[in-house]
Amino acid sequence: MPRFAANLSMLYPELDFLARFEAAARDGFQAVEYLFPYAYPAQELAGLLKASRLQQVLFNAPPGDWDGGERGLACLPGREKEFREGVATALTYAQALECPRIHVMAGLVPAGQERAQLRDTYVANLRWAAQEAAQRGIDVLIEPINTRDIPGFFLNRQDQAHEVVLEVGAPNLKVQMDLYHCQVVEGDVAMKIRQYLPTGRVGHFQIAGVPERHEPDVGEVNYEYLFQVIDQVSQQCGWSGWVGCEYKPRLGASPGGTSQGLGWFQRWR
Repeated sequence: MPRFAANLSMLYPELDFLARFEAAARDGFQAVEYLFPYAYPAQELAGLLKASRLQQVLFNAPPGDWDGGERGLACLPGREKEFREGVATALTYAQALECPRIHVMAGLVPAGQERAQLRDTYVANLRWAAQEAAQRGIDVLIEPINTRDIPGFFLNRQDQAHEVVLEVGAPNLKVQMDLYHCQVVEGDVAMKIRQYLPTGRVGHFQIAGVPERHEPDVGEVNYEYLFQVIDQVSQQCGWSGWVGCEYKPRLGASPGGTSQGLGWFQRWR
């Protein structure tokens, strides 16, 4: 089965964020991801990773005013300076946490504008970010996200993301293939894994049950089958990345709720 990373922004909501590292390790995870590390000093997080024997495999670059509803800056004309400052901060954290990849959120399409008007800015920003990250041996990821969860998000489909990666032409710019978003927008998930994973342009997977975004053994998607597909294609093409568990536990913030829902993980890891 693939290697699974606990998403600490969603899992273990009953615990303080800093206590989630130990909880994930106790449940058998060997790696973690989360949305943002910037509320904490990088060295404090690095200490928690070391103490829990966990690997940091992914986090997001600063997305703009998250609390104000922004969901990334990469596609927004006029925000280039802020975008570059955010990427620089993310790369500093990535080096301190020995994290090999960062996710750069595209952003929302401003009212009255079309996606085509924003593409040049998006491509130019990603080209700059990939060049900066390459100097540190770090990959930059972009993620198609469904517009049910984030209305107006710039990037929604796998083919769109891969077209952008090809246009930028940087070997360290890759796609974050979230199978939950892919199922909501496109379906035919297994065939898309078979199509895109061998290209070398998929840097990371994420999973959640569809449609409620709970554990992957709940809902309309047969993840056991998809994990077998990932394994099969990985053996053929040499992919050795991680699958991030970015879902909302069904038991919410009840004590031990995340751990009680990890039967799928104990079966499939």
